Amino acid sequence: MDFSEFEKKIGYEYKDILLLETALTHSSYANEKGNGHKYNERLEFLGDSVLGFVTAEYFFTHMKNLPEGQLTRLRAATVCESACYDYAREIDLGEYLLLGKGEQKTGGRERPSILADAFEAVIASIYLDGGIDEARKFILRFIIPAVEKQNLTFKDYKTILQEVIQKNPEEKLTYVLVGESGPDHDKRFDVEVHLNSNVIGRGRGGTKKHAEQEAAREALELMGL
Repeated sequence: MDFSEFEKKIGYEYKDILLLETALTHSSYANEKGNGHKYNERLEFLGDSVLGFVTAEYFFTHMKNLPEGQLTRLRAATVCESACYDYAREIDLGEYLLLGKGEQKTGGRERPSILADAFEAVIASIYLDGGIDEARKFILRFIIPAVEKQNLTFKDYKTILQEVIQKNPEEKLTYVLVGESGPDHDKRFDVEVHLNSNVIGRGRGGTKKHAEQEAAREALELMGL
């Protein structure tokens, strides 16, 4: 089977294409083939650990002001089965799975558990083929946007600051992006929050929204709140 189209979708070209083939092989297909045909369960086991490590590392490095409890909840929300299912669908992973005939007939290509497991197996295959940096690049492509959708795990400093400022209707808050750095898979954003024309807080984060939250947090601290 030609996996070049899938390689383009995931942005990674394999040195050992058999690793990818194994990652995309479900046990139902292997059972039909017989003769000890390899399938993706062992890779899934490794991929789950690599995903957890890379995600924890990213949150620890980029969200220095979040306590352990919030970091744990955020990681759980972004690496759970439903999250991995969503990531798998983003790259049309189901189209490339090698499934047994019975599994295909019963909708295996869209089954959340199968897709989530295969996504973790793909992570492991990239890790084994290209190392942790390539695996990190692949994982963060999904994790960083997912963080944007998890705002409830953060204390909403922007809303608190807005409520403080709006007591004086003539005052106006604006958030200004003043810089960004780093490669695409590990961006850092610098934001200032302005009260009218005065800078009242600065923040840095792995996403613009997180940087804005950090700027609002600093402004509240400077106000003694």
